[in-house]
Parts: sequence; structure tokens; C-alpha cells
Amino acid sequence: MSLIATLAGTDSETRKRALLGIGSFLLPLLVWSLVSYVPFIWHPKVEVTAPGGVDYFQVGMLVDKSQFADESNTAREQNLALPAGKPANPIYLPAPHEVAQAFYTGFTREPVQKDAPWLHESLWHSIQIIFWGFLISSIVGVPLGILAGTYSSFGRLSEPFIEYFRYLPAPAFGALAVAILGIYDGPKIAIIVIGTLFQQVLIIANTTRKLEATIVEAARTLGTRGAKLLTRVVVPGILPDLYRDQRILLGWAWTYLIVAELIGTSSGITFYITQQARYQHFDNVYAAIMLIGIIGFGTDLVLARLGKRLFRWDLAQDRR
Repeated sequence: MSLIATLAGTDSETRKRALLGIGSFLLPLLVWSLVSYVPFIWHPKVEVTAPGGVDYFQVGMLVDKSQFADESNTAREQNLALPAGKPANPIYLPAPHEVAQAFYTGFTREPVQKDAPWLHESLWHSIQIIFWGFLISSIVGVPLGILAGTYSSFGRLSEPFIEYFRYLPAPAFGALAVAILGIYDGPKIAIIVIGTLFQQVLIIANTTRKLEATIVEAARTLGTRGAKLLTRVVVPGILPDLYRDQRILLGWAWTYLIVAELIGTSSGITFYITQQARYQHFDNVYAAIMLIGIIGFGTDLVLARLGKRLFRWDLAQDRR
């Protein structure tokens, strides 16, 4: 009976967590919908439905409420036809259904601007930038972090400079990266590397130091030294925590993407967003921004699920 009760409690807790997780997305969507669809909550503009006697009014035009009221009073004083309108939000705040439609049309309808990239082309280009930038950062940062965390002398030698360097803003190296690597994808990858590498070394070094000292001392007592100590004791001991660190650091790489893609030639999802904003297609802007979040969050969920399978013995994986 106790086993059945335990399983029932686990199922109940799982359902509760799932409902709360869904609610964390539904609540912002509810607020967005209220602001978009309920006129008396926040609609600072008026969408003209009939211009009346106002010469410059056009159907679909957005004007301030005060401006609409002034023109209506002027038309009334001059015995002209009164303009008509309905409450509306600014153009930069599209409704949820407009953004949902932009998700679909972004993949199915050719861009209005000549030679402009499709949404999926821009997204794929940005994913490649993230992949190469984070891969290079990890190839360098993970070994350095493990060495700094394992050997105190190496940590004292390397970490002061890394601590200093991590406070330097990665975008400040943009002009230098362009001068050295050209105007294409090289500088973008470099900015992501600079933005994540030094954080990576420090975080992984701290994770390595959390490994129980008795395990390392026992291995050394038994004669384990050098590469064997790292590959057979330290790395297996920190692997679940190292995996979690990489998941978090991958999210940081995404945050550097927008800044990185402003350097050199215009390309990727940032170029798509700026182009759509320039032509006031804000539904496409919101769709692209939300798509970045979906890709990043979805990737993290997949990695979290994979981590539970890879590290079944690690209880911390089950709490995620």
C-alpha cells in the first residue's frame, strides 16, 4: 500500500508541476490578449473607419485619441461629416492572432522586400553561428575549467586574468574581429566565443572544485596521476554537473547572438528582425523573437530529458 501511495503522490506532483509550467505561459498570453482585444483596458490609439470631413484621415489610419477628438470637434463646428473610428493599439503591439499568422506566413510566403531572406533561412544561419561559436568555446573552455578546478596552481595562474577579461564587453571587440576575420561569419562566431568562453572556464572550475576531495585524494593515494586522474576520476565525477553547466551556458550564447549578428555583413535572424521592423511589420518581428525563444527553450527541454537518461544515478537531474 505504501508503494502505491508513493506512486500516486509522485503522479500528483508531476501533474501539478506540468499544470504550473503551462500556467506560466498562459498567464502572459492572457494579459497580452486582454490588452489586445478588450478596448477599455489599454487602447491609446484610434483606428479610423470613416474619414468623414477630415481631409488627411484614411481608413485604417491610426491616430492619437486627443488628435481624433480635436478633428471631430473641428468637423462638427464646420458642419462637416464626423469621422468614425474604434479604439486600437499602436502598430508595434500586434494581437496574438496576428503574430500566430506571421509564424505561418513567415515560412510559407515569400518576403515582400526584394532579395530579403526567408524566416527559416535566417533562423538556420543563426543556428549555425550559435553552433560553431559555442563549440569552439567549449573545446577551449571545458579543459581549461577542469584544469583550473583540479590543480590549484593552474587556477591561481589563469583565473585572475580570466576574471578580469570576463568584465570586458564582448561587443567592444567587434571592430577588431572584423579587421582580423573579415566581414562575414567569422566576427559573429568570435563574439559568441568571447562572450561565453571566460564565463565557461570559471563556472566549470567552480563545478570541478565541488567534487569531493576524498575521492581525488584516494585516487592519488592509489597512484593515479596526470591524465588518468582527469579522465578516470575528475571528469566522471563532475559529468552530470558539467552537463548542466553547458545547458546554462548555451542559453548565454543565444543572448549574444543578436549583438554578434550586428557585426559585419547583415545576416541571420537579427537581419530579418531589423528588416521587418524597418517596414513596420511588427507581427513578423514578434514572431521571429518568439521563435528564438521557442528554439532555445525547446533545445533546453530536450537536453534536460537527455540528461535524465544519461545520468540516471544523479538525483539533481530528476528535479529539473
